[in-house]
Amino acid sequence: MSNISGASSGSSTTRRGRVVGVPTVCWCGAQIVGKISKSDPNPYRRYFRCAFAVSNKLMDDNHVFKWVDEALLNEVDRLSSEAKRLEQMVRESEIVFDGAEYEKMVFDKVLMKVEEEVFEKVKSVVSESKRYMKKLMIVGIVVCMIVVGLENFI
Repeated sequence: MSNISGASSGSSTTRRGRVVGVPTVCWCGAQIVGKISKSDPNPYRRYFRCAFAVSNKLMDDNHVFKWVDEALLNEVDRLSSEAKRLEQMVRESEIVFDGAEYEKMVFDKVLMKVEEEVFEKVKSVVSESKRYMKKLMIVGIVVCMIVVGLENFI
């Protein structure tokens, strides 16, 4: 497929496999760039293309090419299917919480947050204490060196 494709509906298949949804990386490892068609059959129509193929001006190759509108429709279809699947899972699970279970769940979440905050504070205090102890050790060493130097001098 080329960036001047005459097809009004480009297939998004390559010899390396079908691209479903919005492509992010080509099979060759190159990033995908957004371009705008300048062809007569598809003027100003946006498409995704392999950056390697664009930079080397490759045409009718097996690098990724996909019309943006088709990619977005694929994404909407995929997300719609995923939403239906999740809805079905929720319906099938029929999770029922009574008051005590819900309170326990909320309590556990709050407890976990508090524990995380305490852990972070303890970690910062320990780190600060380590820095303070290093400074004290340096001061102690300098004082000892001064005392030894004065002893030798006297």
